[in-house]
Amino acid sequence: MESKEIRKRFLRFFEQKQHEIVPSAPMVIQNDPTLMFTNAGMNQFKDYFLGHSEPTSNRITDTQKCLRVSGKHNDLEEVGMDTYHHTMFEMLGNWSFGDYFKKEAIAWAWELLTKEFNLPADRMYASVFGGDDAEGLAMDQEAYDYWKEIIPEDRIINGSKKDNFWEMGETGPCGPCSEIHIDLRTDEEVAATPGKDLVNMDHPQVVEVWNLVFMQYNRLANGSLQNLPAQHVDTGMGFERLAMAIQGKKSNYDTDVFTPLINFMADKAGVKYGEDEKVDIALRVISDHIRAIAFAIADGQLPSNNKAGYVIRRILRRAVRYGYTFLNLKEPFLNTMVPILADQFDGIFPELIAQKDFIEKVIREEELSFLRTLDKGLSKLDVIIENVKNGSKIIDGATTFELYDTYGFPFDLTSLIARENGLSIDEEGFNKEMEVQKNRSKKAAETSAGDWIELKPIEEVQFLGYESLTATSSIVKYREIEEKGKKLFQIVLDKTPFYAESGGQVGDTGYISAGDQKVSIINTKKENNLIIHFANELPKQLDAEFEAVVNKKKRKLTENNHSGTHLLHAALRQVLGEHVQQKGSLVNEKVLRFDFSHFSKMTEEEIAEVEKIVNQKIRENITLSEQRNVPIEKAKEMGAMALFGEKYGDFVRVITFDKDYSVELCGGTHVPATGTIGMLKIISEGSVAAGVRRIEAITADKAEEYYQKQDELVHQVNELLNHPKDLVKAIASLVKEKQDLTKTIETINQKEAGAQKEVLQKSLQSVNGYNILISEAQLPDAEGLKKLSFEFKNELDNLIMIVAANIAGKPQISIMISEELVKKLNLHAGQLIKELAQEIKGGGGGQPFYATAGGQDLSGLPRVVDKAKTIINEITNY
Repeated sequence: MESKEIRKRFLRFFEQKQHEIVPSAPMVIQNDPTLMFTNAGMNQFKDYFLGHSEPTSNRITDTQKCLRVSGKHNDLEEVGMDTYHHTMFEMLGNWSFGDYFKKEAIAWAWELLTKEFNLPADRMYASVFGGDDAEGLAMDQEAYDYWKEIIPEDRIINGSKKDNFWEMGETGPCGPCSEIHIDLRTDEEVAATPGKDLVNMDHPQVVEVWNLVFMQYNRLANGSLQNLPAQHVDTGMGFERLAMAIQGKKSNYDTDVFTPLINFMADKAGVKYGEDEKVDIALRVISDHIRAIAFAIADGQLPSNNKAGYVIRRILRRAVRYGYTFLNLKEPFLNTMVPILADQFDGIFPELIAQKDFIEKVIREEELSFLRTLDKGLSKLDVIIENVKNGSKIIDGATTFELYDTYGFPFDLTSLIARENGLSIDEEGFNKEMEVQKNRSKKAAETSAGDWIELKPIEEVQFLGYESLTATSSIVKYREIEEKGKKLFQIVLDKTPFYAESGGQVGDTGYISAGDQKVSIINTKKENNLIIHFANELPKQLDAEFEAVVNKKKRKLTENNHSGTHLLHAALRQVLGEHVQQKGSLVNEKVLRFDFSHFSKMTEEEIAEVEKIVNQKIRENITLSEQRNVPIEKAKEMGAMALFGEKYGDFVRVITFDKDYSVELCGGTHVPATGTIGMLKIISEGSVAAGVRRIEAITADKAEEYYQKQDELVHQVNELLNHPKDLVKAIASLVKEKQDLTKTIETINQKEAGAQKEVLQKSLQSVNGYNILISEAQLPDAEGLKKLSFEFKNELDNLIMIVAANIAGKPQISIMISEELVKKLNLHAGQLIKELAQEIKGGGGGQPFYATAGGQDLSGLPRVVDKAKTIINEITNY
């Protein structure tokens, strides 16, 4: 059975059990500070478990894109080494939100595996939670009894908390689980060792295929467990492992999920899979990692040096390193796999097909950049090895870490190259450096949160901010947090006019007041489905009725920029083409920043045309059309642009400024009509990543200030030039005049330098085979001194030249030494000049053969000459 058919049958099975099939959530998570990536199928349903929002159906099924490379569930270093770990994988799942529970979940799982997929019942085992005394949790007898009705008791295993109590993270929904394991070994192997003895022992053919989680609790920050408002079912089955079991393979990588990618790369590298373990690992790493990279980019996460972007860059570089080291691939290769991947997932994850060209280009640029970095690192490593060979024969930890941190060299690659050269690595020193960096990063990003203290029950927070900037509210719950050593409070109101940071728009600020106390709200953010207000203090009377007031000026200016962004997006598509897609944005009261897909620098004409279109739409004073609760399919029929990487519900909000110009899905706040924006001025356009450009622009007051300053500048220039009839022509004439004068000065300086050369030649001494020139000089500029130094070097062998020069009233020293003397006499111009520069109260440095220094004490130049003569005499006896 092909993998596409397996996926289809799974979803159809649960659809027949009255489950609604829903699309996968993006792999990159928004509005959840506890996670960077979706690491389990249940992530998108977290709010349902916590009771923050209502599901569209009590029964849901899907296949979810997941990524496990950070945090508690981190499989990255194991990927490729074995046959069943992955970074990106699909999680097939079925969910019940307060509907069916353990009995149905267990029965349906068994029915699907044994009847629909015909997996051998006598090769499967079920594990149940065996209890935990420390937590005060009893054994899951209920699940045990249901399994007992289906399979013999000798195939039911009491599991530990580690294996059979599922937790998404340090906090959040959790509960006991029942895992289904399958034994894929040969009959002879089974006869020798029962499969039951190998469950959860990391045996590559005795693997967990499905986990049935019974969500009953919420793990609080203090470690305690709280009962959830209702009992839920959350199941997760690894699609790749299921394919392995159904297709009768011994490895996930032998299934048709991976073989097209592995075969393609093997052909490209001129190798065969299955003949060399190192080559096989490289092919597995690459075929796995390209999936994670491509889907992350499709979901809007570009490789970068921060947070989620850093994780994707790290995965990409790991794949490139394996190809570079073990497959001898020295040119970009990952990008060539994207078309195969897109075809594989056509019909299930259409975002790959839709963005195929963009994903390919981004990956290729990242590969080129890293390959250049690798080359630099290899060159640096060559120098390190040469130096170490003559000494301890050990590359110290600090050096190894610098290679890792600066040049992207992993420890194992440095270690491999070192061993090939008969050297070893200070592994302990490297680990210490790594730990220092980790602790530094943790401290910089340290945030801790206490548990929520609930004051009153509420089903859903009302957001009133589209209609009003004030509201009468009560505090529902609050908690204390610590962020970078500072104590803050998070407050949830039952009704709020404060917009929470989302979709690029910053959160509102303002205050809440009751009686004589006014508490400033310094930010508003969204966590899962909660609107959270940040404050430096708590109100004294927590149960009071509060007046919640948004900072009106900041909100209005932010709305100008947000609506301006929509107009800008539409204009860019009109001028540059339909390939333009939003890749990120920031809108606050000061500026709008818009990132978009485009692979070349915009011309001045294109920027001017975009700006012209936007300002024309502003002058048209187009009235905002805001439609709420529009069915998602209807919104798409209207032409609304949905952003890749965003998770949309069945009903969406549509923002329209002229149905033939700008129609977007958006939850942000906007101007009532475009004329409110006043004007828009683009102030910069540049690259932020491969295939992604960034425009920064200003609107309203800021744009007006910009033009006022430009007008003032022109007025000042006119004043300076006595109000010429043609200002541009007058400036051009001045520039031409300056260029002519510069050439004249250069000619004079060259003549003066030539005269000084003749003077310096008189100080030249040829003694004992050395050409030594130590003298004072007077030159018009530093460039002349440098030019003279190199001229003498090119004309004379065995040269030692030290000049103490007066450069337009400022002291400067230049040292030039022939390369052969650098080695022969163990001289270093950069070190020598530091000693001489002390005489002019200055400093400098440079290469072994050439160095310069400047200073403050012109009277020290004679002392420089005397000191230089003494030093060189001791070395050469001249």
